[in-house]
Amino acid sequence: MHPVHENGAAPAGVDIHAHHFGADVAAAGLPDDPRWPRLVTHGDGAGQIMLGDRVFRQVHAPLWDTAQRIAELDAAGIGVQLISPTPVMLAYWADAEPADAYARATNDSVASALGESGGRLAGLGTVPLPYVDRAVAELRRCVADLGLVGVQIGSRIAGMELDDPVLRPFFRAADELDAVVFVHPTDGGGGVIRRGGQPYDFGLGMTTDTAIAASALVFGGVLRECVDLRVVLAHGCGTFAWAWPRLRLGAGIFTDAAPGEHDDLVGRLWVDSLVFDPEHLRLLTERFGAGHVVLGTDYPFVAGQLDGARRFLASAVARGALTGTQAAGVLGGNGRELLRTRTRQGACR
Repeated sequence: MHPVHENGAAPAGVDIHAHHFGADVAAAGLPDDPRWPRLVTHGDGAGQIMLGDRVFRQVHAPLWDTAQRIAELDAAGIGVQLISPTPVMLAYWADAEPADAYARATNDSVASALGESGGRLAGLGTVPLPYVDRAVAELRRCVADLGLVGVQIGSRIAGMELDDPVLRPFFRAADELDAVVFVHPTDGGGGVIRRGGQPYDFGLGMTTDTAIAASALVFGGVLRECVDLRVVLAHGCGTFAWAWPRLRLGAGIFTDAAPGEHDDLVGRLWVDSLVFDPEHLRLLTERFGAGHVVLGTDYPFVAGQLDGARRFLASAVARGALTGTQAAGVLGGNGRELLRTRTRQGACR
Protein backbone atom coordinates (compact mmCIF):
# COMPACT_ATOMS: atom_id res chain seq x y z
CA MET A 1 0.00 0.00 0.00
CA HIS A 2 1.03 3.61 -0.50
CA PRO A 3 1.99 5.84 2.43
CA VAL A 4 -1.05 7.84 3.50
CA HIS A 5 -1.97 10.80 5.66
CA GLU A 6 -4.11 10.31 8.76
CA ASN A 7 -7.19 11.30 6.75
CA GLY A 8 -6.53 8.44 4.33
CA ALA A 9 -5.66 10.61 1.32
CA ALA A 10 -2.51 9.88 -0.66
CA PRO A 11 -0.11 12.78 -0.03
CA ALA A 12 1.33 14.79 -2.88
CA GLY A 13 4.99 13.92 -3.29
CA VAL A 14 7.85 16.42 -3.13
CA ASP A 15 10.78 15.48 -5.37
CA ILE A 16 13.95 17.35 -4.47
CA HIS A 17 16.34 15.80 -7.03
CA ALA A 18 15.40 16.64 -10.61
CA HIS A 19 17.20 18.43 -13.42
CA HIS A 20 16.50 21.11 -16.00
CA PHE A 21 18.24 22.39 -19.12
CA GLY A 22 16.39 25.32 -20.61
CA ALA A 23 16.17 25.72 -24.36
CA ASP A 24 16.86 29.41 -23.71
CA VAL A 25 20.36 28.74 -22.33
CA ALA A 26 22.89 29.24 -25.09
CA ALA A 27 26.67 29.29 -25.28
CA ALA A 28 26.53 32.16 -27.79
CA GLY A 29 28.74 35.04 -26.79
CA LEU A 30 30.95 32.87 -24.61
CA PRO A 31 34.57 32.05 -25.44
CA ASP A 32 34.92 29.29 -28.01
CA ASP A 33 35.38 26.11 -26.01
CA PRO A 34 33.83 22.67 -26.61
CA ARG A 35 33.23 22.22 -22.89
CA TRP A 36 30.29 24.62 -22.89
CA PRO A 37 27.18 22.41 -22.93
CA ARG A 38 24.42 23.33 -25.34
CA LEU A 39 21.00 21.87 -25.92
CA VAL A 40 19.85 20.86 -29.40
CA THR A 41 16.14 20.08 -29.63
CA HIS A 42 13.99 18.53 -32.34
CA GLY A 43 10.29 18.81 -33.11
CA ASP A 44 9.63 15.22 -32.09
CA GLY A 45 10.48 15.90 -28.45
CA ALA A 46 13.97 14.43 -28.64
CA GLY A 47 17.19 16.32 -28.18
CA GLN A 48 20.86 16.11 -27.33
CA ILE A 49 23.15 17.83 -24.90
CA MET A 50 26.23 18.62 -26.96
CA LEU A 51 29.80 19.31 -25.90
CA GLY A 52 31.31 20.79 -29.03
CA ASP A 53 30.53 18.32 -31.81
CA ARG A 54 30.15 15.40 -29.40
CA VAL A 55 26.81 14.12 -28.16
CA PHE A 56 27.11 14.13 -24.39
CA ARG A 57 23.63 12.79 -23.70
CA GLN A 58 20.39 11.98 -25.47
CA VAL A 59 17.52 13.80 -23.76
CA HIS A 60 13.77 14.30 -24.05
CA ALA A 61 11.36 17.21 -23.88
CA PRO A 62 10.52 17.17 -20.14
CA LEU A 63 14.08 18.35 -19.54
CA TRP A 64 13.21 21.72 -21.09
CA ASP A 65 9.43 21.71 -21.60
CA THR A 66 7.66 22.72 -18.39
CA ALA A 67 4.20 21.65 -19.57
CA GLN A 68 5.39 18.13 -20.34
CA ARG A 69 7.21 17.97 -17.02
CA ILE A 70 4.06 18.97 -15.12
CA ALA A 71 2.01 16.35 -16.97
CA GLU A 72 4.43 13.64 -15.84
CA LEU A 73 4.40 14.98 -12.28
CA ASP A 74 0.61 14.75 -12.30
CA ALA A 75 0.72 11.16 -13.52
CA ALA A 76 3.20 10.23 -10.78
CA GLY A 77 1.36 12.02 -7.96
CA ILE A 78 4.15 14.52 -7.37
CA GLY A 79 2.89 17.88 -6.17
CA VAL A 80 6.15 19.86 -6.11
CA GLN A 81 9.48 19.25 -7.79
CA LEU A 82 12.72 21.03 -6.98
CA ILE A 83 14.62 21.46 -10.24
CA SER A 84 18.33 22.11 -10.53
CA PRO A 85 20.64 22.62 -13.51
CA THR A 86 21.86 19.54 -15.34
CA PRO A 87 25.20 18.81 -13.61
CA VAL A 88 27.26 19.24 -16.78
CA MET A 89 26.26 22.92 -16.58
CA LEU A 90 28.44 23.40 -13.48
CA ALA A 91 31.24 25.06 -15.44
CA TYR A 92 33.90 25.23 -12.72
CA TRP A 93 36.63 24.95 -15.34
CA ALA A 94 35.76 28.31 -16.97
CA ASP A 95 37.32 31.74 -16.44
CA ALA A 96 35.54 34.11 -14.09
CA GLU A 97 33.56 36.34 -16.43
CA PRO A 98 32.20 33.67 -18.79
CA ALA A 99 31.49 31.37 -15.84
CA ASP A 100 29.49 34.15 -14.23
CA ALA A 101 27.60 34.90 -17.44
CA TYR A 102 26.73 31.24 -18.02
CA ALA A 103 25.56 30.81 -14.42
CA ARG A 104 23.32 33.87 -14.73
CA ALA A 105 21.79 32.58 -17.96
CA THR A 106 21.23 29.17 -16.39
CA ASN A 107 19.59 30.67 -13.32
CA ASP A 108 17.36 32.94 -15.37
CA SER A 109 16.20 29.84 -17.26
CA VAL A 110 15.38 27.99 -14.04
CA ALA A 111 13.41 31.00 -12.82
CA SER A 112 11.53 31.14 -16.12
CA ALA A 113 10.50 27.49 -15.72
CA LEU A 114 9.22 28.24 -12.23
CA GLY A 115 7.13 31.08 -13.62
CA GLU A 116 5.54 28.71 -16.13
CA SER A 117 4.75 26.02 -13.56
CA GLY A 118 1.86 27.50 -11.62
CA GLY A 119 3.65 26.89 -8.34
CA ARG A 120 4.48 23.25 -9.07
CA LEU A 121 8.23 23.82 -9.34
CA ALA A 122 10.81 25.21 -6.95
CA GLY A 123 14.29 25.98 -8.15
CA LEU A 124 17.99 25.71 -7.42
CA GLY A 125 20.51 27.73 -9.35
CA THR A 126 24.23 27.50 -9.90
CA VAL A 127 27.10 29.83 -9.02
CA PRO A 128 30.67 30.28 -10.32
CA LEU A 129 32.04 28.80 -7.11
CA PRO A 130 35.78 28.93 -7.87
CA TYR A 131 35.37 32.73 -7.81
CA VAL A 132 33.80 32.98 -4.40
CA ASP A 133 32.96 36.70 -4.43
CA ARG A 134 31.08 36.27 -7.69
CA ALA A 135 29.47 33.11 -6.32
CA VAL A 136 28.15 34.91 -3.26
CA ALA A 137 26.79 37.74 -5.39
CA GLU A 138 24.99 35.30 -7.71
CA LEU A 139 23.67 33.31 -4.75
CA ARG A 140 22.14 36.50 -3.39
CA ARG A 141 20.58 37.24 -6.79
CA CYS A 142 19.18 33.71 -7.00
CA VAL A 143 17.44 34.02 -3.65
CA ALA A 144 16.49 37.70 -3.52
CA ASP A 145 15.70 38.46 -7.16
CA LEU A 146 14.83 35.15 -8.82
CA GLY A 147 12.96 33.48 -5.98
CA LEU A 148 15.08 30.32 -6.00
CA VAL A 149 15.44 28.36 -2.77
CA GLY A 150 19.18 27.88 -3.12
CA VAL A 151 21.81 26.43 -5.42
CA GLN A 152 23.27 23.16 -6.59
CA ILE A 153 27.02 22.75 -6.21
CA GLY A 154 29.45 20.03 -7.18
CA SER A 155 31.14 17.63 -4.81
CA ARG A 156 34.51 19.00 -5.93
CA ILE A 157 35.14 22.60 -6.92
CA ALA A 158 38.02 23.09 -9.38
CA GLY A 159 40.28 20.82 -7.36
CA MET A 160 39.04 22.07 -3.98
CA GLU A 161 37.21 19.99 -1.40
CA LEU A 162 34.16 21.56 0.19
CA ASP A 163 35.99 22.43 3.42
CA ASP A 164 38.61 24.50 1.57
CA PRO A 165 38.87 27.89 3.33
CA VAL A 166 38.47 29.62 -0.04
CA LEU A 167 34.87 28.38 -0.18
CA ARG A 168 33.85 29.26 3.37
CA PRO A 169 32.39 32.71 2.50
CA PHE A 170 29.95 30.95 0.18
CA PHE A 171 28.69 28.64 2.93
CA ARG A 172 28.42 31.56 5.34
CA ALA A 173 26.30 33.43 2.81
CA ALA A 174 24.11 30.38 2.19
CA ASP A 175 23.46 30.10 5.92
CA GLU A 176 22.71 33.80 6.22
CA LEU A 177 20.28 33.66 3.30
CA ASP A 178 18.62 30.42 4.44
CA ALA A 179 19.53 28.93 1.07
CA VAL A 180 19.39 25.21 0.42
CA VAL A 181 22.71 23.82 -0.87
CA PHE A 182 22.29 20.65 -2.93
CA VAL A 183 25.54 18.71 -3.43
CA HIS A 184 25.72 16.61 -6.60
CA PRO A 185 28.64 14.45 -7.79
CA THR A 186 31.03 16.16 -10.17
CA ASP A 187 31.93 14.86 -13.64
CA GLY A 188 29.72 11.79 -13.34
CA GLY A 189 32.08 10.26 -10.81
CA GLY A 190 34.98 10.19 -13.26
CA GLY A 191 38.49 10.24 -11.83
CA VAL A 192 37.42 9.44 -8.28
CA ILE A 193 38.47 5.80 -8.05
CA ARG A 194 41.37 3.95 -9.61
CA ARG A 195 39.19 2.22 -12.24
CA GLY A 196 37.27 4.35 -14.71
CA GLY A 197 34.49 3.74 -17.18
CA GLN A 198 31.13 2.10 -16.55
CA PRO A 199 29.65 0.77 -14.40
CA TYR A 200 32.45 1.95 -12.10
CA ASP A 201 32.02 5.71 -12.47
CA PHE A 202 28.26 5.50 -11.96
CA GLY A 203 28.27 2.80 -9.31
CA LEU A 204 31.38 3.62 -7.28
CA GLY A 205 32.79 6.94 -8.48
CA MET A 206 29.67 9.03 -7.90
CA THR A 207 28.91 7.45 -4.54
CA THR A 208 32.50 7.76 -3.31
CA ASP A 209 32.70 11.36 -4.50
CA THR A 210 29.56 12.24 -2.56
CA ALA A 211 30.83 10.52 0.58
CA ILE A 212 34.07 12.51 0.42
CA ALA A 213 32.07 15.72 0.07
CA ALA A 214 29.98 14.83 3.11
CA SER A 215 33.12 14.01 5.07
CA ALA A 216 34.57 17.42 4.25
CA LEU A 217 31.43 19.13 5.55
CA VAL A 218 31.39 17.08 8.76
CA PHE A 219 35.10 16.95 9.62
CA GLY A 220 36.26 20.15 7.93
CA GLY A 221 34.41 22.64 10.10
CA VAL A 222 31.77 23.82 7.63
CA LEU A 223 28.75 22.52 9.56
CA ARG A 224 30.29 23.39 12.92
CA GLU A 225 30.75 27.01 11.87
CA CYS A 226 27.54 27.47 9.89
CA VAL A 227 25.11 26.33 12.51
CA ASP A 228 21.89 26.35 10.47
CA LEU A 229 23.23 25.58 7.00
CA ARG A 230 20.88 23.25 5.10
CA VAL A 231 22.85 20.84 2.91
CA VAL A 232 21.30 18.02 0.89
CA LEU A 233 23.48 15.31 -0.63
CA ALA A 234 22.36 13.40 -3.71
CA HIS A 235 22.12 9.63 -4.07
CA GLY A 236 21.56 8.94 -0.39
CA CYS A 237 24.88 10.64 0.45
CA GLY A 238 26.70 7.97 -1.53
CA THR A 239 28.69 5.51 0.55
CA PHE A 240 28.89 7.82 3.56
CA ALA A 241 26.14 6.11 5.56
CA TRP A 242 28.02 2.80 5.39
CA ALA A 243 31.45 4.35 5.96
CA TRP A 244 30.41 6.54 8.90
CA PRO A 245 31.27 4.08 11.73
CA ARG A 246 34.77 3.67 10.31
CA LEU A 247 35.18 7.42 9.77
CA ARG A 248 34.00 8.06 13.32
CA LEU A 249 36.43 5.51 14.73
CA GLY A 250 39.28 6.85 12.61
CA ALA A 251 38.68 10.39 13.84
CA GLY A 252 38.95 9.14 17.40
CA ILE A 253 42.13 7.15 16.76
CA PHE A 254 44.08 9.44 14.47
CA THR A 255 42.91 12.94 15.45
CA ASP A 256 42.25 14.72 18.72
CA ALA A 257 38.47 14.52 18.21
CA ALA A 258 36.48 13.70 21.31
CA PRO A 259 34.29 10.56 21.21
CA GLY A 260 31.07 11.36 19.38
CA GLU A 261 32.20 14.89 18.61
CA HIS A 262 30.82 14.81 15.07
CA ASP A 263 27.66 12.76 15.63
CA ASP A 264 25.37 15.77 15.78
CA LEU A 265 26.80 17.10 12.52
CA VAL A 266 25.89 13.93 10.63
CA GLY A 267 22.33 14.40 11.82
CA ARG A 268 22.36 17.87 10.26
CA LEU A 269 22.79 16.49 6.76
CA TRP A 270 19.84 15.88 4.46
CA VAL A 271 19.95 13.08 1.89
CA ASP A 272 17.74 11.93 -0.94
CA SER A 273 16.19 8.50 -1.37
CA LEU A 274 17.85 7.65 -4.69
CA VAL A 275 19.55 4.42 -3.59
CA PHE A 276 17.67 1.88 -5.80
CA ASP A 277 17.08 -0.59 -2.97
CA PRO A 278 14.31 0.00 -0.43
CA GLU A 279 16.31 -1.87 2.21
CA HIS A 280 18.94 0.88 2.10
CA LEU A 281 16.38 3.40 3.35
CA ARG A 282 16.54 1.67 6.74
CA LEU A 283 20.16 2.74 7.22
CA LEU A 284 19.57 6.25 5.88
CA THR A 285 16.86 6.90 8.44
CA GLU A 286 19.04 5.46 11.19
CA ARG A 287 22.08 7.47 10.20
CA PHE A 288 20.58 10.86 9.27
CA GLY A 289 17.20 10.73 11.00
CA ALA A 290 13.88 9.81 9.44
CA GLY A 291 13.03 13.49 8.99
CA HIS A 292 16.11 14.19 6.88
CA VAL A 293 15.52 11.66 4.09
CA VAL A 294 13.72 13.25 1.15
CA LEU A 295 12.42 11.92 -2.14
CA GLY A 296 14.86 12.12 -5.06
CA THR A 297 14.29 10.77 -8.58
CA ASP A 298 17.01 12.30 -10.79
CA TYR A 299 14.17 13.07 -13.21
CA PRO A 300 14.20 12.97 -16.18
CA PHE A 301 17.45 11.01 -16.42
CA VAL A 302 16.89 7.77 -14.49
CA ALA A 303 13.95 5.83 -15.91
CA GLY A 304 11.28 4.53 -13.58
CA GLN A 305 12.20 6.60 -10.53
CA LEU A 306 9.50 9.26 -10.79
CA ASP A 307 6.55 7.02 -11.60
CA GLY A 308 7.92 4.29 -9.34
CA ALA A 309 8.49 6.45 -6.26
CA ARG A 310 5.34 5.36 -4.42
CA ARG A 311 5.96 1.69 -5.19
CA PHE A 312 9.53 2.01 -3.96
CA LEU A 313 8.41 3.45 -0.64
CA ALA A 314 5.58 0.94 -0.31
CA SER A 315 8.13 -1.83 -0.78
CA ALA A 316 10.24 -0.34 2.01
CA VAL A 317 7.21 -0.40 4.30
CA ALA A 318 6.30 -3.96 3.31
CA ARG A 319 9.73 -5.29 4.27
CA GLY A 320 9.92 -3.25 7.46
CA ALA A 321 12.68 -0.90 6.31
CA LEU A 322 10.40 2.10 6.95
CA THR A 323 7.24 2.63 8.92
CA GLY A 324 4.24 4.04 7.10
CA THR A 325 4.78 7.37 8.84
CA GLN A 326 8.43 7.46 7.82
CA ALA A 327 7.55 6.62 4.22
CA ALA A 328 4.98 9.41 4.11
CA GLY A 329 7.69 11.78 5.35
CA VAL A 330 10.10 10.69 2.63
CA LEU A 331 7.42 11.01 -0.02
CA GLY A 332 6.49 14.56 0.83
CA GLY A 333 6.49 15.80 4.40
CA ASN A 334 10.25 15.97 4.80
CA GLY A 335 10.66 17.74 1.47
CA ARG A 336 8.11 20.36 2.47
CA GLU A 337 10.05 20.93 5.68
CA LEU A 338 13.31 21.26 3.75
CA LEU A 339 11.81 23.89 1.47
CA ARG A 340 10.49 26.03 4.29
CA THR A 341 12.00 29.51 4.70
CA ARG A 342 13.32 30.59 8.07
CA THR A 343 12.55 34.13 9.18
CA ARG A 344 15.76 34.36 11.17
CA GLN A 345 18.91 35.31 9.31
CA GLY A 346 22.59 35.52 10.08
CA ALA A 347 23.01 32.27 12.02
CA CYS A 348 26.50 31.53 10.76
CA ARG A 349 28.95 32.53 13.45
